[in-house]
Amino acid sequence: MDFDTLIIGAGAAGLICAAQAPGKCLVIDHAKAAGEKIRISGGGRCNFTNLYASAENYISRNPHFAKSALARYTQWDFIDWVARSGIAYHEKTLGQLFCDTSAKEIVAMLLKGVADAGGQVQLNTSVQSVTTIEGGYTIQMSGPHGPLSVTVRHLVVACGGKPIPKIGATDFALRLAQQFSIPVTQTYAGLVPFTFSGAQQEAFQAISGVAAPARLQTNGTTFEEPVLFTHRGLSGPAALQVSSYWAPGDTLTLGLLTEAELRQAVRDAKETEGRKSPLTIFTRLLPARLVSLVLQDLVLPERIADLTAAQLDRLTEHLTQWQLTPAGTEGYRTAEVMVGGVDTAALSSKTMMAKTQPGLYFIGECVDVTGWLGGYNFQWAWSSGWVAGQAIKVKL
Repeated sequence: MDFDTLIIGAGAAGLICAAQAPGKCLVIDHAKAAGEKIRISGGGRCNFTNLYASAENYISRNPHFAKSALARYTQWDFIDWVARSGIAYHEKTLGQLFCDTSAKEIVAMLLKGVADAGGQVQLNTSVQSVTTIEGGYTIQMSGPHGPLSVTVRHLVVACGGKPIPKIGATDFALRLAQQFSIPVTQTYAGLVPFTFSGAQQEAFQAISGVAAPARLQTNGTTFEEPVLFTHRGLSGPAALQVSSYWAPGDTLTLGLLTEAELRQAVRDAKETEGRKSPLTIFTRLLPARLVSLVLQDLVLPERIADLTAAQLDRLTEHLTQWQLTPAGTEGYRTAEVMVGGVDTAALSSKTMMAKTQPGLYFIGECVDVTGWLGGYNFQWAWSSGWVAGQAIKVKL
């Protein structure tokens, strides 16, 4: 064999896998630079993991599949590597850890890990075909110096999913799985802004740029994080989180205030500021442009003191259970992740190797394990890549 291990994809999962795999290991990528998604993530500072990462923070047909990898290589293991590498970091919110300086430090750390393990990284290289041979695989590639054919014992597929095609994302991993009769679940864009049409879009255009804390729910799943109104629809952390659970035609329920705080604000205002308008009172709780939009369809008195019980009920419904039906999402163009992927039923949770195809591994985003916003998807890349590398180490 030319190599013990070939890893397709020089991203988060592929690089950490290569840093574990001994012997002759080659990592290839069709991009011009390694770790491009790492580099652009988190506004260039890379939200590299989350302090609270656990299997409960992931979407999969098999919610138990991720447990083994996440338990064997935890967020604390990766944090330790970051710290030992001298990379300064901080917690931003909700356990999200970011580099103080630049995401490039994480890429450099991973590349050093690959080099220390004796691995090589070859960029500007695309796979043309994969065929099985006795004891391994033959890979036909197109590289910077022309066509190349290599034979390998272990083939690791770590080339991600469909999001952000402008940086080279493709469905190659899914097509390769299907070539070997490995099932793939339905896939769709996740952690992605919602789009609206018609009057609703026009209304959101009028308040584009307005952000507010919110409670957003769909299909029984709720997130309490900020939302951001855009010229196309709804974004912000809560919207991105909920998008992974949304299906076309589903309704979103947006709560801008809790019923308790809304009714308390009305009671207090009636007692001490009864002559002031409802608009004046509520703009103390929410952005003025947002309040104007929410209240425009309601018939309210000029003075808060004159607000009736029926009007308060209607107001409460608007501000705590605003029903919205998106036209769709912005799709893979801006999505942070792909939901779905290589069916976990076809993989070993302990090694990430295909059960019916010895020596073939799938790791990272191409697998049907999708994390929440906030560093969870990077942690899945680290954990799944690490266990695959360890499994290869045992066999060499």
